[in-house]
Amino acid sequence: MKRIGLLTSGGDAPGMNAAIRAVVRTAIYYGMEVRGIERGYAGLIEDNVIPMEMRSVSDIVQRGGTKLRTARCLEMMTKEGKAQAVKTLEKHGIEGLVVIGGDGSFRGAKSLTEEFGVPTIGIPGTIDNDLEYTDYTLGFDTAVNTCLDIINKLRDTMTSHERISVVEVMGRHCGDIALYSGIASGAEIIVVPEVKFDMDDIVMRINRSRASGKHSNIIVIAEGVMSAEEFTKELQKNTTHSVRPTCIGHVQRGGSPSMADRMLAAQFGNKAVRLLNEGVGNRVVGIRDNKIIDMDIFEAVSMKKTFNHELYETLQMISM
Repeated sequence: MKRIGLLTSGGDAPGMNAAIRAVVRTAIYYGMEVRGIERGYAGLIEDNVIPMEMRSVSDIVQRGGTKLRTARCLEMMTKEGKAQAVKTLEKHGIEGLVVIGGDGSFRGAKSLTEEFGVPTIGIPGTIDNDLEYTDYTLGFDTAVNTCLDIINKLRDTMTSHERISVVEVMGRHCGDIALYSGIASGAEIIVVPEVKFDMDDIVMRINRSRASGKHSNIIVIAEGVMSAEEFTKELQKNTTHSVRPTCIGHVQRGGSPSMADRMLAAQFGNKAVRLLNEGVGNRVVGIRDNKIIDMDIFEAVSMKKTFNHELYETLQMISM
């Protein structure tokens, strides 16, 4: 394979730039040319293709966002859109494609492979950690640490005023950001889409913690359940304690990637290019049991995300 393409798609995630760097430099090591595709699948359809050299990826490993930018692309769900994307690949002599993104991005790659025979490799870049085949996705660790920093600061002011803080984090229908940031921050309560909550039980837990001498409470809620504003209104009806909502929002997607995400980016990017160099396509890379793995893209996108109920139970035992 002499020339490969590279794009980032869907929501951005810390570590995407580091993965771009790893893909470009590994490809150059193997004597391949790289074409960067700006604005994801939309850019592929619109022919926004640029050459990428060694210096194209200098000084980006520590930067958040994505140098190639990203965009949603409904056209990739149409036969005409996919056909146009393939025409762009053929025009530029691109023989294989690396896609950095989440579940929707992988489905786009899958369709290019399945319908047009384009060899694709997917790198899981999403803060949600909502892909079952890999233990962690690129950007998840940084996003959790961003939430952790904000929750720690909220704890300070909530304790000063003896208040309850309801903190809304991202994750769509996956509660992993809430689960990990909640446990790491010492939150008393975590509300996730995967576990049905009972407001009476939450009020009981708050009252019990106050009776034991606590002066504040942190409730971390995943956006897939409801907003912090909505939850605060419901909770305030059932308690005399002052409740304040905070939505962390898109700050979770930004910022310099953590060491863990930079390491994943380097390994994911390197593995993706090595697979293409070996003539292997139609795969996704990931990490499982601390080992870098690859899996059939069709199998990976069909796997349903499971929730770590054991970790959730850990919270119930230690958050008092």
